[in-house]
Amino acid sequence: MQTRKLAQGAIAAALATVLSMFTLFRAPYGGSVTMGSMVPILLYGLMYGPKWGMMASGAYIAIQMLTGFYPPPTPALYSFLLVIFLDYVLAFGVLGLAEPLGRPFGRKKVVMGSTLAVLLRFLAHFLSGMVIWGVYAPEGQPVWLYSLTYNGGYMAGELVVTLLLMVLITRSVPLARLKGETAGQ
Repeated sequence: MQTRKLAQGAIAAALATVLSMFTLFRAPYGGSVTMGSMVPILLYGLMYGPKWGMMASGAYIAIQMLTGFYPPPTPALYSFLLVIFLDYVLAFGVLGLAEPLGRPFGRKKVVMGSTLAVLLRFLAHFLSGMVIWGVYAPEGQPVWLYSLTYNGGYMAGELVVTLLLMVLITRSVPLARLKGETAGQ
């Protein structure tokens, strides 16, 4: 069973990466609305829990950094480290936590866990936008408003696509069946 979970986690990270390449909208300084790139990681986390979900998230984080890293606008080491932590480790890491985030909501676990994970990802990008990327805010615009509109714009679209796909997939095939469980187990 462990080998199967590892293989499925690798497949989830790979599929998430492929889906991230199909964009509906790409923001100029990073961020995009994709064809559901978060869905494989969210599903995997919902199926197997936070330990396994975080492992798949970790693989996805590494791939995202290798394939699309946006360096910070300042050369300071702290900016570089904050971009890595906020825009990659924290932002994509929370996707693996969909199961415990959704657990209190019972039958609505898939929708609520996915929604909360995506909202936490948005918060990570929002903080990064205020602390690091705020140098791109138009003159006179508060940095928090710039970060809210910039990151909220693409993350709202990403949330809609993600929830639509999550509902369609889990209504068609329940999580237990995706894991390979049968009713008798």
